[in-house]
Amino acid sequence: MRTALVIGTGLIGTSAALALTQRGVTVHLEDHDPEQARTAAALGAGTEAAPQGPVDLAIVAAPPAHVAAVLADAMARGLARGYVDVASVKGGPRRELEARGLDLSTYIGTHPMSGREKSGPLAATGDLFEGRPWVLTPTRDTDTEVLNLALELVSHCRAVPVVMDADAHDRAVALVSHMPHLVSSMVAARLENAEEAAVRLCGQGIRDVTRIAASDPRMWIDILSANPGPVADLLADVSVDLDETVRALRALQSSDEDKRSEGSQGIADVLRRGNAGQVRVPGKHGSAPRVYETVVVLIDDQPGQLARIFADAGRVGVNIEDVRIEHATGQQAGLIQLSVDPRSAPTLKDALRDMGWALRQ
Repeated sequence: MRTALVIGTGLIGTSAALALTQRGVTVHLEDHDPEQARTAAALGAGTEAAPQGPVDLAIVAAPPAHVAAVLADAMARGLARGYVDVASVKGGPRRELEARGLDLSTYIGTHPMSGREKSGPLAATGDLFEGRPWVLTPTRDTDTEVLNLALELVSHCRAVPVVMDADAHDRAVALVSHMPHLVSSMVAARLENAEEAAVRLCGQGIRDVTRIAASDPRMWIDILSANPGPVADLLADVSVDLDETVRALRALQSSDEDKRSEGSQGIADVLRRGNAGQVRVPGKHGSAPRVYETVVVLIDDQPGQLARIFADAGRVGVNIEDVRIEHATGQQAGLIQLSVDPRSAPTLKDALRDMGWALRQ
């Protein structure tokens, strides 16, 4: 691939353009909002100048509801040898393209499984997709050259290609992305009118659960409008669990010992099922989940503290597999949780104590 055209210079489009530009591909930028395209160009994502002829690959980074129209227009103008979109829903746009009677041999639907809570070109980075799955949904009609161009795009973005059926993809993202986003938003909504004294008690748990609720509602309306059925089906299942959990909690309030026992069993069941589901979440680099030991260290909220603790761990040959920070309420301090191989934990603890770090149990 030598040339590409990115249509839609938001977070995903600009990030792909940055990655391609960094790999030596000449990237042209187009957006219905000229100011957004200028911003992306100023960031080094490519040029606003129109290509002189068909590019190798056109990348449509539009909301799902507009993908088919934008692709149809690009194909009618003969802008590229191959076309992909990067929308988070795949089945609907393809069926709309088929209904338009277009030749889809030059098109393949794709979806990079990466993003941020922020949107727009200023949130874009050239490494946004690195190491992340990038779904490709070819059909029997897909031209081999177009599939190869899409694979080259994924390679340039240093993502990991995953081939799926379009409708299977939509059911999968409903489960692992769309439904969890709505649940996160519903939990976060409980905080909107909560008493300030209660909100001040927020810790890392509520931050984890509500983090994705900070995303742009307009973007998510577009996404959910393109995949409502699978998401509604999953939420219906969640609703059943919620009803059963509420009944179990009410039973725990009863003075009847049998009802309390039944309630306890109901709560234990949902917690056990949660454990069973959570261990299926892939671990580091997409591998099977591993059990790490957590070393908790108290740190001051001062510049260089994280760099120091990482360097000290490196000096004793301990690899930090994951890290989380819990900030103390009302204090310029926090707890840093270092996840390490259980065999390395005693070495790290002893070394950090010797170096003057304050450890917590």
